[in-house]
Amino acid sequence: MDQHSAIATPPAPILRQDYRPPAWLVPTIRLDCDLDAAETIVRARLEVVRNGDGPLALDGDPGMRPRAVSVDGRALGEGEWRIEGDQLVIDLPGDAHVVETEVAISPETNTQLMGLYASGGLLCTQCEAEGFRRITFFPDRPDVLTRYTVKMTADRATYPVLLANGDLVGEGDAGGGRHWAEWNDPFPKPCYLFAMVAGDLQANRDRFTTMSGREVQLGIWVREADLPRTDHAMAALKAAMAWDEKVYGREYDLGIFNIVAVSDFNFGAMENKGLNIFNSRYILADPETATDADYDAIAGVVAHEYFHNWSGNRVTCRDWFQLSLKEGFTVFRDQEFSADQGSRAVKRIEDVRVLRAAQFPEDGGPLAHPIRPDSYLEISNFYTATIYNKGAEVIRMLHTMLGAEGFRRGTDLYFERHDGEAATCEDFVKAMEDANGADLADFRRWYSQAGTPRLRAALSHEPGTARARLTLEQTVPPTPGQPDKQPMPLPLRIALFGAKSGRPIVDEQVHILGGETGEIVFEGIDEQPVLSINRGFSAPVVVETNRTAADLAFLSAHDNDPFARFEAMQQLMVDTLVAAIEGAHVDTRPVIEAVRNTLTDPALDAAFIGEAVMLPTEAFLGDQLAEVDPAAIRAAREALRVRLGRELEGEWRAAYAATAANRFEYTPSAKGLRRLRTVALGYLAAAGAEGSAALALAQFEGADNMTDRNGALGVLANSTAPERETALAAFYARYRDDALVLDKWFTTQALSTREDTPEAVERLAGHPDFTLANPNRMRALVSAFAANQYAFHAADGRGYRFVADMILAADKLNPQSAARLVPPLGRWRRFEPRRSALMKAELERIVATPGLSKDVFEQASKSLA
Repeated sequence: MDQHSAIATPPAPILRQDYRPPAWLVPTIRLDCDLDAAETIVRARLEVVRNGDGPLALDGDPGMRPRAVSVDGRALGEGEWRIEGDQLVIDLPGDAHVVETEVAISPETNTQLMGLYASGGLLCTQCEAEGFRRITFFPDRPDVLTRYTVKMTADRATYPVLLANGDLVGEGDAGGGRHWAEWNDPFPKPCYLFAMVAGDLQANRDRFTTMSGREVQLGIWVREADLPRTDHAMAALKAAMAWDEKVYGREYDLGIFNIVAVSDFNFGAMENKGLNIFNSRYILADPETATDADYDAIAGVVAHEYFHNWSGNRVTCRDWFQLSLKEGFTVFRDQEFSADQGSRAVKRIEDVRVLRAAQFPEDGGPLAHPIRPDSYLEISNFYTATIYNKGAEVIRMLHTMLGAEGFRRGTDLYFERHDGEAATCEDFVKAMEDANGADLADFRRWYSQAGTPRLRAALSHEPGTARARLTLEQTVPPTPGQPDKQPMPLPLRIALFGAKSGRPIVDEQVHILGGETGEIVFEGIDEQPVLSINRGFSAPVVVETNRTAADLAFLSAHDNDPFARFEAMQQLMVDTLVAAIEGAHVDTRPVIEAVRNTLTDPALDAAFIGEAVMLPTEAFLGDQLAEVDPAAIRAAREALRVRLGRELEGEWRAAYAATAANRFEYTPSAKGLRRLRTVALGYLAAAGAEGSAALALAQFEGADNMTDRNGALGVLANSTAPERETALAAFYARYRDDALVLDKWFTTQALSTREDTPEAVERLAGHPDFTLANPNRMRALVSAFAANQYAFHAADGRGYRFVADMILAADKLNPQSAARLVPPLGRWRRFEPRRSALMKAELERIVATPGLSKDVFEQASKSLA
């Protein structure tokens, strides 16, 4: 069957309620892999035991060629086994057997990058979610836990390094210029955690001594030329190992921990037991080629995949509907790790910004789903911001409600109960309940209901009684398949400040709003109070209050919670801009003065200032409106940006000068200085300040690090000054042979605010260095362009046509990557009528295309429903 054959009828959804335990378990498997890019032979020996009724059904793939099947040492004839759909089915009597198969696969033609595939001379695997079935016949589901022994044989010159999960138990010469290595993983694992890599690699080696005194050999495997760029990742790995012991009491359990970096990868990284496989962008870093954001992302992703050793590997998912069990929990863990390594306040701002940019729109659109979905067509479409980022916020709420000690008691019990098991989201919540004597019955709604709650908070003051009254009301909007919602428990961190004194008059307290409405009465309030609510973003909600512009400006200067201070500034900007977009006459002086006060406050660090003074994005502003008009949003935002640049030119120049001596160090302080420097440069350029383009070019040419160079390039990319072309040409000439850095060149142009960006992006799609076959390069240009609200939503619809064309072209190579390009078109209902019709038409064109993959069909058809 051709995977791209036309979808005559919609595929049947897979339902969570239909879960049944597997009919057969596989306690052990031995794989003998004769590796070659053109044709790899995989011999599998499965010990199977009955677990229920039915035949043995082993998942496979159309691209896999079966060569032999035997049971208990006897070769089966053609009539003794059959292919049903993509499954190899054998009717077995009794309760235990040894089943052996031999298949041939072709890694070099595997453009989907799932299963075993070739990447730049390497052979590597990606098995999550359902890639193992592309390697050998097996019950490819996460609740079948198996101990693996893997023997790899390959040409020694082409593949001198042979790696797999677990510990190396043997290696030797196989004759004829070939060699072999055998690996054993003593821990039962689902097949999605299987991994092997073969290639010409070198290792950055180190060691880590665990809290019980065991020594673990560490290796980060890359091409020899990339070895100097692996030290940061190694430092992050060791820091993560120590942090997990300190905060969660979790110790690494094998004698070896390896990471391999590959250039062609659908995801960021994969937590395969003892052998993590990474997209090279999340391993390689040095000041010349990686920005501060790259350094931070590498540390966070290395930690994330390592933390999965317990929250995902030792305790895994029963089924894919439970994906947030491992991903939401582990995102929370990596967020907290990163917060402990740097600025906790800035990290929280960054995480919430990502949530609002990616997950809130998802929750408010046709692809909305709970963090524990009820159905899917293609599981790869559910690796979403809801599963990961909202899932992490749900875990964070448990942490807030139970406290750090209570949360740790819950995780200890969870790991103790379910070590070596395939668990559910319910198992996690139950452990939290039992460890703390808590009732989390209502909290479970966060797992079953989609949608972002909206909270209305109104504070009133009764001076005669020295009393303040806070009324709260929440609504949860309807989402596809869920028209009516129950209220969600919301842990709200709340404080009150005195408008005169500027001091806290009610210290922070956590109030849990359990119903649709609530009221809090504060006594002894002798001055006008100002409300600080959802401090630290304690609940993932949209908050509406009766605070005035003066209140928000006050909080932006006086709130003692850094996130709340940032939030007040952002809300002040949002309110001002939304009013301007809707045609009202607005007073921008409160925003200007608030930004001035923040820029000149000596008590604030540069990193926080750099975040706080940035205007909300055009996309975020669109999310605040009933109907999105990109042109009106651009006009209002640019007008305020220009005014801020002009009226505060002196302050921006002072901020720029104060950071100009900053040379590269990877420290929170140095990162903050670089961040503020580029923000100040951007405002000066927006204002058309004298010499701003020359200043940007001087920063570009004189930078000793990629953060400053790429920041200057981004500023110039938005301009019409001749320095723009000079910088773009110089950047390309300098980095054309470094794929990861060249991705930045594509992205910077795709995100440009210039009017001609759609035409420029179309030209770049024809550039010799652009390819849809590499997911990184596709994301660098196409995904970045789709995130550029004004350019993507060009009034003539050419942006929509371009992205739709890219989806259809990519679908023939890599359906997973293609499907991830669909959601920007899926927001068509939110836009003004002309653009809405154009977006819908492109979705209809996609769905009507013959040979569409199930991945893209699900995303596009749901977007139209």
